[in-house]
Amino acid sequence: MPSERLSFAGHDGDMLAARLDLPEGTHQATAILAHCFTCTKDLAAARRISQRLAGLGIAVLRFDFTGLGHSGGEFANTTFSSNVADIRAAADHLAARGMAPSLLIGHSLGGAAVLRAAGQIDGIKAVATLNAPADPAHVLHAFQGDLAQIEAEGRAQVQLGHGAFPITRDFIQDVSASNLQEAISGLNAALLVLHAPLDQTVGIENATQIFVAARHPKSFVTLDGADHLISDAKDADYAAEVIATWASRYLDLRHPAPPPGAPEGVVRVSEADPAGFLQDVQSGPHHHALADEPLAYGGTNRGMTPYGFLSAGLGACTTMTIRMYARRKGWPLTHVRADVTQNKVHAQDAGSAEKIDQFTRTIYLEGPLSPEQREKLLQIADKCPVHHTLTRSSQVVTHLAQ
Repeated sequence: MPSERLSFAGHDGDMLAARLDLPEGTHQATAILAHCFTCTKDLAAARRISQRLAGLGIAVLRFDFTGLGHSGGEFANTTFSSNVADIRAAADHLAARGMAPSLLIGHSLGGAAVLRAAGQIDGIKAVATLNAPADPAHVLHAFQGDLAQIEAEGRAQVQLGHGAFPITRDFIQDVSASNLQEAISGLNAALLVLHAPLDQTVGIENATQIFVAARHPKSFVTLDGADHLISDAKDADYAAEVIATWASRYLDLRHPAPPPGAPEGVVRVSEADPAGFLQDVQSGPHHHALADEPLAYGGTNRGMTPYGFLSAGLGACTTMTIRMYARRKGWPLTHVRADVTQNKVHAQDAGSAEKIDQFTRTIYLEGPLSPEQREKLLQIADKCPVHHTLTRSSQVVTHLAQ
C-alpha cells in the first residue's frame, strides 16, 4: 500500500504531520481519520483501518493534532474546538489536491470531533465513530483530581496513561461548553457507531446517546471484547472490515472493469502485518479475505493458508459444477458438499520419487438420486475448470513492478 508523508497548516498555522495512505489501484474516495485524545496517527487501530480502506480504493489521511506526535504547535494551546478546526484544515488541504473527503472516522475524542466537523465540511457522506463520547466533557473524568489545580493556576501537568500532558483552563472551559446534540441530530450523513461494551474509558452508554440522537441512516456495531484503544489486532481487523464494508454502501465507488485477458479481475494480495504473515486478499471491489499461516509456522492463524485457498477453489468449483449439471438435468439433488484435503505424495505412478501435490476430494450428495445419477455427478466433478487447471500444466508469468 503506497503511503505518503506530508504536512499541512493547522488551525493556527502550525504545520501538522500527516500520512496519506493511498490505494494501489484506482482512487475512489477519500477519508480523514482523527485519533483519540493524546494519541497519534500511528495508533495500531488507525493503521489497520487505513490499510483496509485503501484496499477498497479509499485514500485515508491520518494526522497528528496540534502539539501531538510529529506535529508542530503547543498541546497546551489546543482545545476541542481547535481539534475540530484541524480536521477542517485537513479537509481543505485534501480538497486543494483534488481529493475532497467524503468519509470521516474518529476514535474516542476524535470521534466527537468528527461529529462536530461533519456539518462544517462540504461533501461528507458518511461518519464512523469508535468508542466516542457523546459529550466532549467526558474527557474530564480522566483527570478529575487535577481540575482544582487547573482552575486555580490556569494549567497543570496531567498524567494520562502513556505520558504527562499540559491541560489548561481554556481546554476545560471549551470541552465543558461543547454540546454535540445539535451536531448529531443535524448530521446530514450516514452514521456508524462502533463501541466496546467493556470500554473502561468511555462507557457504552455514550454510544447509545449518539445513536439515539442521530437520524437515519444509522448503524450500531458492538466491538465485543475490545478495549478503549482497540489494541488487539483481531479487534482492529474486525473494526476495519466493518467500516470498509459499511462505507462502500454510502460512498460513490465506481470501480473499473477488469483488465483485458483477466476475466476474473485482479486479485490483490498485500501485507497486513509485516511482522508476521497476515495478508489482505482483495478480489475486485466487493470481496475481501485474510490469508495467514498457523501459529506453529510463525503466523497468527487469522486466515486460511495459501494451500487452504487453493483447496477452497477446487471445492467451490466442484460443487458449483455439480449443481449446474443437476439443475440442467432436473435431478433431485437437494445439497452437495465437497471436503478437500491437500498433501505431498511420491509420484510413484510417474516412476519417480519426486513429491507431487495430491488433493483428496470427498463429495457428499443429498437427495433421492438414483445410483446412475450419483455416478454421473461423480464423473461431472472432474469436469470442473479448477480441476482441469490443477491437473494440467499451468504457466505463471511474473513481472517486477517499476
